[in-house]
Amino acid sequence: MSKVGICGLGIDALTAEGALDAVSGAVRARRAGDLRPPLAVFPVNVDLVVKAARDPAFARDLAAADLLLADGVPVLWMARGLGAALPERVAGSDLVPLLAGRAAAEGFSLFFLGGAPGVAEAAVARLRGEHPRLRVAGTLSPPPGFDADPAALEAAVAAVAAARPDVVLVALGAPRQERFAIACGARLGCAAVLAVGGTFDFLAGRRRRAPRLLQRAGLEWAWRLSQEPLRLGRRYLVDDAAIVPLYARALWRRWAGGVD
Repeated sequence: MSKVGICGLGIDALTAEGALDAVSGAVRARRAGDLRPPLAVFPVNVDLVVKAARDPAFARDLAAADLLLADGVPVLWMARGLGAALPERVAGSDLVPLLAGRAAAEGFSLFFLGGAPGVAEAAVARLRGEHPRLRVAGTLSPPPGFDADPAALEAAVAAVAAARPDVVLVALGAPRQERFAIACGARLGCAAVLAVGGTFDFLAGRRRRAPRLLQRAGLEWAWRLSQEPLRLGRRYLVDDAAIVPLYARALWRRWAGGVD
């Protein structure tokens, strides 16, 4: 499949349906005896582009993923400005409900890892209300900082593996969720692992997504900032502003005949 280079990252030119097909294919292959490491699927937004530019280790984690999806209208705009095209936005918070429907139809199971206590369970209840046949292998809300504690990390990995899930959804926030998926994915015993950010909170009703009009206009970040200014103010107004020089450099390299 084709990839579009954006500030050093190769974003897959996939629709949501294409991403679901890839996950379903990985599940079928695993059940047929293919024991390769799980398919790693990471949606990428502007924040992740900036983090990858600043953190070489995180950039390596993203490069190790099997699929990088365009999470955010600004990512689509950046691709277009660089002379390429991505078919549509594929946000984790949109992909997970679709994946639940696919899992219910095809009979594969999901494991929900992350979120505050009770949030994953509430997300599961929401999805099961929409898809009664959905198989849930388990949920786990590990303690804060568990991934920096070898014993706690091993306990979490063992708990997920013991549940024998087909697909693991990891909601730990970037870069922790991507780092966990790459470092521990092969020991989870699953066919695919997805980094899904704040999706559990949205499904559980703890946070509200932006209206569709703002999403289509590329202003979901402004909506989220208005909802959580203290938590997201620095991220959106300071840290992510670094995308401007990063993208300007990518444009210059394209105009000058180089490759991003």
